[in-house]
Parts: sequence; C-alpha cells; structure tokens
Amino acid sequence: MDDSELMAIGAFARRTGLTASALRFYADAGLLVPARTDPSSGYRFYALEQVDRAQLVRRLRDVDMPLSAVADVLDAGPEHAARLVDDHIDHVVNAARAAAAHAEEIKADLGHHVRQTSSMALTVNGPVTAAAIDQVLTAAASDGLLRALAGVRFDAESTGVTITATDRYRLATRTLPTLDPTAVEWSVTVDGDDLRLCLADLRRSPRAHIEVGPRDMRITSKGGIDRRCRLIDEPFPDHRAMLDALPAVTTRVAVGTSAIQRALETTSADVVAVRVGRAGVELGGSGNTTTIDATVDGDPTDVWFELRTLYPAVSSAIGADVLIDLRGPDMPATIRSADGGDLTALVMPTRPPVDGSTRPH
Repeated sequence: MDDSELMAIGAFARRTGLTASALRFYADAGLLVPARTDPSSGYRFYALEQVDRAQLVRRLRDVDMPLSAVADVLDAGPEHAARLVDDHIDHVVNAARAAAAHAEEIKADLGHHVRQTSSMALTVNGPVTAAAIDQVLTAAASDGLLRALAGVRFDAESTGVTITATDRYRLATRTLPTLDPTAVEWSVTVDGDDLRLCLADLRRSPRAHIEVGPRDMRITSKGGIDRRCRLIDEPFPDHRAMLDALPAVTTRVAVGTSAIQRALETTSADVVAVRVGRAGVELGGSGNTTTIDATVDGDPTDVWFELRTLYPAVSSAIGADVLIDLRGPDMPATIRSADGGDLTALVMPTRPPVDGSTRPH
C-alpha cells in the first residue's frame, strides 16, 4: 500500500473519534493494529479501510464491553456478533438490577437506623389515615404550577395529626388521633402523588408507622412494607389563619349526604345554584332543579358553586348528614360532616352565569 494513502495516528483519531492514546492501547491489545509502523521513528499509520473497525471498537467500548468480548465480536460474522452484543447487554442489565437491589437493602438499613433515632415519627390507624388522605386530596391542585398546592400538609401535635390540602379555591382538612404520642410537634408538606401510592397498603394495615426524614416521609405498613413520599420544600398556605379569618356564618344547613350527592351527580351544569329556603334546599343547573329536605338555621340565600369544587367536598363527607355553613354569595362556604366534625372542607363560590341559565326556578 502506498504511504500516501495512509493516515497518521492524529488524523485517524480525528476520523474515528478515538484518542491517540486509545489507538495505541488497542494496537497493543491486538484489536486495531496499524497498517504500517515506521521502523525508525515508531510512527503509526492507518488505512482508510480500518475506519469502520475502529468506530465499531469505540461503540462497543461505549457500552462497557470488555476487550476479550470486543475481540470476539470483531472476529464473528454479523449474526453471531449481534448475539454477542445482546448477551453483553443482558449481563449489564442484570448487574444493574442486582446493584439496585443491594442499594435498596442498604437504604433500608440506613432508614432503620434513622427510625430508631428520629423524633419526627408517629403511629396511626392505617385505614382511617388512608380515608383521611383520600378525602383531603380532593382539594389538592392538579395543574402542577405550584408543588406545595399539589401536596398534603401534615401538622403533628402531641395527641393527633392534622392533614390538609388546598388549591386556594378549595380546602380540606381532617384531624386524626395517633396511637401513641409524638415526642415533638412538626409540620411537613408531602407530595400528593406519592401519598396516593400508599393508600392501598394503609387500608390493609391496622397500625402504620410514619416517620419524617430530611427529604422524605417514610410510611411502614403491615408486613414491613415501606413507602417513601417526597417532601416539598415550598411554603404551604397558612390554612389555619385562613379558617380563623372566616366571617360569621349567616345560614347553616343540615342535609342528607346521599341526597345532595345524588342531586349533584344528575346535573350536567358546570355551575350549580344552591338556593336555601326556610325548610329546604333547591339545587339547579341547566334548567334542572332538585328539591332536598333540609334543616335550615338562618337567612334564606342563593349561592353558586362550580360543580368541580362543590362535588368533591360533598362526596368525601363522612356519615349520613353534612352541615353547610354559608356566609353569603361571595364568601367561602364550609362543609362539615355532621357525624364527624373533624373533616372540614372549604369551598369558594362563583358568580352566577350572566344569562341566569343555571338559576333554579
């Protein structure tokens, strides 16, 4: 071969994407021997026909194939070479899975150590806690704009824990007793999507252990099942101040949960008018009106709500009856379970439609 057709090692390195030192290494390993080596200077020269082989060596090494396996691929026919590549990738994937399993064991051991020393921990009734999380999650935001509003706030005190979610248009909060007193008071905001993944395990666990670490909340259910929920390091709205600042109730309605829920389920309106009279409530939307028996204390009033905010508050209520506290057509309404007053939902009303089409007649 004419030397004019050969490339010096630097030019060949640029052509193939390999460094000059790598080319020397592969030459010494017998994988990519230069087409000619100058006997006096030791300079190495490569032929154009070696470019494809060099690039294949580089690509095989990029997937961490050992030198012996690279040599086998280079010497094999196309079909056998493809099988060798598949075998190598299977080995890499299995090794990665084994490493991940070992990592989980290590983290579990570390977590056990943290659980022994952490004071931000409590024990709760699993099914009750699952129901409470499910109920308050109806008020969490789903647009993803603010992570804190998509999360759930846990406020732990000596005898109980309050669980709260709000998207600033709705708020749901419930306080649960703990099965043992917590050593210190603490508050964290937990990722709502992560909590949803814990619900099935909690429902099957009479007792569940909750512990808060630097970056996550760990929930241990029956059988030692551990779930980790990420913490959200963003300010959560001051929901307690929000509730304390509410004006006085002007109208209180006690109504059957199933009756108002069925009425809301049968409407096709986006905005629902709630008209409170002396002896009952009318719910209407898109020309349809449903009358519900209720006990009313206070002034008759009309308030409009978006169905997407009112229905979740009603559907998550506990017990046969709910109490609806109204403060006028432009102030937040409070919905409480009459037989479980620890669940409270706050719902913002909306303006009536301009054409009045959803107003009951």
